[in-house]
Amino acid sequence: MQIGEMIRTAARRYGPRIAFSCEGRDVSFIEFDTATDRLGNALLAMGLAPGDRVAAMMGNSIECLIVYYALAKAGLLRVPLNVRETRPEHEYKLAYSGARALLTSEASCDLPCEMIVAGADLAHLTESGPSAPCVVDRPCDAPYRLGFTGGTTGKPKAVVLTARGETCEVANFMIDLLPDLSTADTMLHAAPIAHASGAFFLPLWLRGARQVVMPKFDAAEFLLLAEREKATITFIVPTMLSMILEQPNIDKTRYHFRRLCYGAAPMAPVLLEKGMAAFGPVFAQTYGQAESPMVITCLKPEDHHRIGSAGRPYTLVEVKIFDEDDKEVPTGQPGEIVCRGLQTMSHYWDRPEETAKVFRGGWLHTGDIGFCDEDGYISLIDRKNDMLISGGYNVYPREVEDQLLTIPGVRDAAVVGLPDERWGDRVHAVVSGAPSLDGEAVLAMCKGKLAGYKMPKAVEVWDALPKSAAGKILRRVVRDQILARDVQH
Repeated sequence: MQIGEMIRTAARRYGPRIAFSCEGRDVSFIEFDTATDRLGNALLAMGLAPGDRVAAMMGNSIECLIVYYALAKAGLLRVPLNVRETRPEHEYKLAYSGARALLTSEASCDLPCEMIVAGADLAHLTESGPSAPCVVDRPCDAPYRLGFTGGTTGKPKAVVLTARGETCEVANFMIDLLPDLSTADTMLHAAPIAHASGAFFLPLWLRGARQVVMPKFDAAEFLLLAEREKATITFIVPTMLSMILEQPNIDKTRYHFRRLCYGAAPMAPVLLEKGMAAFGPVFAQTYGQAESPMVITCLKPEDHHRIGSAGRPYTLVEVKIFDEDDKEVPTGQPGEIVCRGLQTMSHYWDRPEETAKVFRGGWLHTGDIGFCDEDGYISLIDRKNDMLISGGYNVYPREVEDQLLTIPGVRDAAVVGLPDERWGDRVHAVVSGAPSLDGEAVLAMCKGKLAGYKMPKAVEVWDALPKSAAGKILRRVVRDQILARDVQH
């Protein structure tokens, strides 16, 4: 089924009902359908052809969603650019993808691209384009959109995602993560729509739910909107939850959440326990990656007595744990998490050798180390490439970071290995959070709670840790900054 047809079907079904709200503006299902038709037709009239790559640099807004699904209807291949990234990052993605056009909510833009439609010009196309249905039949396995890897180990790679994969992702959400969606639900989009929060659009749209968009996340505003709009569903990343829990009025707010979804980055058990104490048993974890967007495993609310687990495989996803020789390991033993299913990417854009490497034997190799227990629950240990070897022992940074995050005042933590003649990798930690944080005090609080070889040799306090656009802490960048600083000194 075409993604554009999904938009039309729900518009016919729910017509004048409010589909989106943002800063006092409401847009109905039929109005959204018409706006995407107009913009899709206008883009094709500009000379763009189905299959062309079109970059979208949009902040959280109703316009962002209109752009995304106008591109879907017009058979154009979406290339997402995050508004928070730098000009060099934007230039790299434009050049790498070969984007012919760039659509942006910015008033003006001088990035290198053949066609740029910005600000008022974009709004004009959305209002003035032909209102006839924009229908371009795209083969289900043809490229539908590009997604970018987090760039935690180097330059981001573009993953090619298909309409078939998008449909499978939606189906998995509706079977496992959000099984009982209805017109009574309201989703609060607080995280970037350009990343994980955008994955919730289609399941909610198809069930006639209302979606409230926050242009920019603010913890205090989140609580106000959650109460005022009676939000029943949201998606957040760990840092957002930490900031929300710090709000002084959190115990005075009335909540209606029945699904508080989280993912995109590891959630420390201590933070999750605090969240459950504040909001109740409504948390649901989704584990995925750019190559298998959002859906590999799911930890449902009723399974949160297993805090620390990433849950069981989604219904339409097959997951195994492989050793270095790509053989399945026994239950309980660690190895690389691999998966297969219709939701996975087709390939890396213009990276055939890396595609072949990651799809060895027909399985997507995630690069994540984990294990599966006897009940089928998957637990993540860390990224394969981030494991340290200190004094001959394997050290998984996430285990040390989880301990650091139990210390009062610590909001974010990154553990990296620095070159050391004696240890091989010297375990080094960087934290951020409360202004009163002291590295020596943090280190002292870890003693007796970590094995000696896992203990950081030092703890630094930074104002903030570098993160990807999806909210993941970039350990590689932390390490590079420390090494560059040490060379200068």
